[in-house]
Amino acid sequence: MSPLSIVLIGFAMSTDAFAAAIGKGAAMRRPVFRDALRAGLIFGVIEAITPVIGWLIGRAAVDYVAAYDHWIAFGLLGALGLHMIINGLRPEDPDIDEDPSRHRGFWHLAVTGFATSIDAMAVGIGLAFLEVNIAVMALIIGLCTLTMVTLGIMLGRVLGSLIGKRAEIVGGVILLIIGATILYEHLSGAA
Repeated sequence: MSPLSIVLIGFAMSTDAFAAAIGKGAAMRRPVFRDALRAGLIFGVIEAITPVIGWLIGRAAVDYVAAYDHWIAFGLLGALGLHMIINGLRPEDPDIDEDPSRHRGFWHLAVTGFATSIDAMAVGIGLAFLEVNIAVMALIIGLCTLTMVTLGIMLGRVLGSLIGKRAEIVGGVILLIIGATILYEHLSGAA
């Protein structure tokens, strides 16, 4: 997998966390950088761990599905990409109004971080069938998420929900393109 693909996957995995961070930043009263960095660290660590878990699950099954690995990677990345696009196109529920003080609690951030990292676990499963250094991939995903969440919290007050959904759509499109590229490379013999 090319370094560009690794970085693009890292940013694609962080877009749903970025969208959540914008919402959290918009709900906070004057978020400060320390709060944004703390949220970024929580999300980043969780987002870095989940693809490793997925990769371990995938590695356990790699011998059984080696002939179809490129289809599995394509299917997982494609399904996740479509899911992110659909979520990005759905209108937000205006009746949901959370208490802003809950947006900064560790456990609330951790649960939100885990919820936004389920896709990274599925990507980890798909990566188990490819030649990729999972430690580097997890580090890149974690750093991209740390950066995007910290930025999202700080931008949340200014941008509100305007950009959040669009970021998730872009992330979904990136995953679709990467999945199609993996499939093309394997079917054309370029891999």
